[in-house]
Amino acid sequence: MQKKLDKIAKDTNLFLTKFVKKQKKSELIIPMKYGLFSGGKKIRSKILIDTGSLFNLDYKSLIVIGSAIECIHAYSLIHDDLPCMDNDSIRRGKPSTHIKFGESTAVLAGNSLLTMAFEILSHKHLNVSEKIKIELINKISESSGHLGIAGGQYLDLNFEHKKVSKKRIIEMEIKKTGKLFSFCCVAPLIIKKKNKIEIKKFENIGADIGLLFQVADDLIDYKGSLLIAGKKTGKDKKKGKATLINLLGYKNTIKYANNLILKINNRLRGYGSNSKDLSETLNYILNRNK
Repeated sequence: MQKKLDKIAKDTNLFLTKFVKKQKKSELIIPMKYGLFSGGKKIRSKILIDTGSLFNLDYKSLIVIGSAIECIHAYSLIHDDLPCMDNDSIRRGKPSTHIKFGESTAVLAGNSLLTMAFEILSHKHLNVSEKIKIELINKISESSGHLGIAGGQYLDLNFEHKKVSKKRIIEMEIKKTGKLFSFCCVAPLIIKKKNKIEIKKFENIGADIGLLFQVADDLIDYKGSLLIAGKKTGKDKKKGKATLINLLGYKNTIKYANNLILKINNRLRGYGSNSKDLSETLNYILNRNK
């Protein structure tokens, strides 16, 4: 599992390094690279590759799409860490982008990474039709804006120190984290021109994977260490964050996460041994704090 993650991370970073090198130079390139190449396991790209393998998709094309996803993810982390958001000074074991370069630069670097994702998806490097490129850009835009990451972050901040129902917490976590995972799961189906029913099925699988990832992240914050998380832990409780742990308790949240894995694996049953890599990634997501 770790070897596969390392290979995907290496190939993704190689593509991004080349892509950024060909950009016209600007003062924002250095903070953009700082946020983009800050480490990270590339789990979203791994989910994309795992889903793509169910449909025998070209690995190189998936790396290009994964690179766009990592740009979106990096933008969201840079913005999440800002003092007006979650106010985190450490990210992946080193100073957050706004600590290193200042708040205004961090905002602009994040914005630039967001738009670079669309540039990557529309580029000639991605060997798919223009129509499919437009569909991919449309879907990733939806995953990143008010219906996805930005909308989820708004709810996350808005729910602090409030009594929030399980349904609303799940809605928030799916927007904040699940929508980008949904894109990872549906991008291969868009390329393969699958019907709306199949696309919806994999959208839901992606939402559940994102929910699993967010629950695992919350578990790390609850019981993990700075060394494991790469950022300060125990902040959710201090900030009165609406999480499933605060609502259900630690043990029940672990049960909830294990049930999510069962649910996802049941949906993948029809793909037989081809879904083995995806199943392994699900277990890795939940147990990465151990």
